[in-house]
Amino acid sequence: MKPKTIFWLVGENSGDLHAELVLAALQKQRPDLIHTGIGGPRMQKHGLKPLYPFERFAVMGFVEVLKHLPFFLRVQKDIKDNFAANKPDLVILVDYPGLNMRIARLASLQGIPVLYFICPQFWAWKQERVHQLRRFTSLVACILPFETPLLASHGVKSQYVGHPIAEEIKLDLDRDSFAKKYGLDPKKKWLGFFPGSRNNEIAKMLPVFLEAAKKWGNQSYELLFSQAANLDKSNYNRILSGFPDSKLITGNNYEMMRYCDLLVCTSGTVTLESAFLGTPLLICYKASLISYLIGRFFVRINRIGLPNIILNKDLLPELIQHDMNPETIFERGNQILCKDELNRKIRNELQQLQSILSDKRSSIEMPKLILELLGDAD
Repeated sequence: MKPKTIFWLVGENSGDLHAELVLAALQKQRPDLIHTGIGGPRMQKHGLKPLYPFERFAVMGFVEVLKHLPFFLRVQKDIKDNFAANKPDLVILVDYPGLNMRIARLASLQGIPVLYFICPQFWAWKQERVHQLRRFTSLVACILPFETPLLASHGVKSQYVGHPIAEEIKLDLDRDSFAKKYGLDPKKKWLGFFPGSRNNEIAKMLPVFLEAAKKWGNQSYELLFSQAANLDKSNYNRILSGFPDSKLITGNNYEMMRYCDLLVCTSGTVTLESAFLGTPLLICYKASLISYLIGRFFVRINRIGLPNIILNKDLLPELIQHDMNPETIFERGNQILCKDELNRKIRNELQQLQSILSDKRSSIEMPKLILELLGDAD
């Protein structure tokens, strides 16, 4: 009997990380399955045969996507031809809705079952995507618990599988060992800055974060700046060169999140990871004026931070666009640092987040769904 084939499409590092958990668990149960498509080094380590270089897909923002449009159109045509010539038994699409929604349509029209892992945030913007999910997917695997009833109300079949960060977050060092590794004073309070994982984010956020950090520089704080592993360290060194009090952290992000007394983070997955670990934080975001105006027109929710959205309350300060400045960061940060009651309230509320996101494990739930859609469930 011919081995069954799964076609994966993962376009970002976070998706590669989340899908790795699933693929690794699936391989243990069914090592005979063939995995092909688009995915990063983590998935390739577990047997994915890539059709394209993964780094070509790391494109964000309206303008950047337009610049790379010919490439994405060519990828879409190649995938359509691939489905016709080598029809897979299942297509798994992970986040990345700009391309993945179009591939869902292609697969569905060719009669291929489609499993969408990490639901597009239709509840925030581009609500029409929920209708595409209903028409072109067999099942949506949600990592946010509130999404399943919303999808059900639109007639979309879905299941909550737990958030991957509940399994991904691991601490390798205690606080003292972390302090020793990076030359930190364990007696001081630590402030952590996460400016982002893309070069365009760093260019906008890091200089502002640095100016805010300088306002704490003459006090008894260690000032930590996280550098994403995929980014050039020279860019950080250039920006931070005039501020010798800063400490560049190039690994152990989860330790940095857990052991800092306050974090200042660019909006994204890092905010949910930090909140999951229970550390108070400020959620910051700044886009180009055009992108910001477009976003304001289309976005349908009042909160941008995933911790606040999941908890359905304005717990963590969100500093957006003009509010994302050194003075406001320093002011709101000091409120959390200096007001014990506020600090305790935030930490207590964040404990709820951990229990909400830990009740299921995607590495357990996803293989079950995959085998069911393949017709191979026990």
